[in-house]
Amino acid sequence: MRRITLAIAATGAVAALALTGCGSSPAQLGGVELAAAEVVQQSAQKAEAVTSYTVDAVVDVTGGEQRSGRIQGTMRYQSRPRLAADLTLNTVNFGGRDVPGGAHVILLEDTVYVNVDALNKALGATKPWLKASLSDLDAEDQKQAREMADRVRQFDLAGTVQMISTSKDVQAVGTETVGGVETTHYSGTFPVETALAQLDPDKRDRAREELAEIENMRFDMWADAQNLPRKITLSGEADEGSFNATMLFTGFNEPVEINAPPADQVGELPERTGDAPTGD
Repeated sequence: MRRITLAIAATGAVAALALTGCGSSPAQLGGVELAAAEVVQQSAQKAEAVTSYTVDAVVDVTGGEQRSGRIQGTMRYQSRPRLAADLTLNTVNFGGRDVPGGAHVILLEDTVYVNVDALNKALGATKPWLKASLSDLDAEDQKQAREMADRVRQFDLAGTVQMISTSKDVQAVGTETVGGVETTHYSGTFPVETALAQLDPDKRDRAREELAEIENMRFDMWADAQNLPRKITLSGEADEGSFNATMLFTGFNEPVEINAPPADQVGELPERTGDAPTGD
């Protein structure tokens, strides 16, 4: 059985971004004035219906020399008719160390393709892409692969807005143009533990692991006339550091074409992480 430990470690940042009450300052939506909290609640419902989108994201983490870093990249995402994601991380830096060339990950249901120069060099790979399928893995590695898929699912728009919808202090703070689209800007906070309860169980545990040290999260959301988020920022502080993320969303429900890399560019992971790939 092939081992995927290094591949999982190299791409564990896939979802480092990866997530009713009363408000004031009514907003105009379809000719009807809605309180800010109602708009956010409707936004969560709208996000549930989105099956594809593109997100440009940057995450900055501070927490001492070994825990500080930045991840920046773009992901194209599709939940139906099958789960598929194409993630390009242009910047991956943690503990003062860069991942040269960044990382490129493609997830197609139960199969993951990884292109990370540093990983390829460590394994002596002769082809740019490494592939792992659940059917090739033992029980422990299947668990790790499923956790990675869960990280990608966490990156979804709906989960983030569901968490925001638990805010008790959200307010509309003005109108702004985001990516050429007129939006209303909302701002507030939400308690992380309460927000996590809104997520599906398969997303909740992973999100709790990522956000465990943050009690309250600050957010800003810019929603368009259809009440879909065009931009979301999240920020939080803990005893040992801080977390800041910015996500720009486009291409809602537009067709997404995500394919496996060319077969002649793909090699299999080795039987053990210390072995060279077969190149088949």
